[in-house]
Amino acid sequence: MTYYISKVKVATDGPKGGTKWLNETYLVKAASVTHAEELVYKDFEGAQMDFEVKSVSASKIGKVIDNSQIK
Repeated sequence: MTYYISKVKVATDGPKGGTKWLNETYLVKAASVTHAEELVYKDFEGAQMDFEVKSVSASKIGKVIDNSQIK
């Protein structure tokens, strides 16, 4: 599996009552670009907000180390 960078445009409530669009970036571990995009859509499934996947591209990240992996 490879890590992919997914850029997503997300709608939020603006400070003056309108819709404000934010650009967010997600790191996705997937088998392909298509698989990464599918995982982003699944992650947003059921969310009560509008969003749009703007791009998905391979990253140069080789490994993610977090506290759960350190004993």
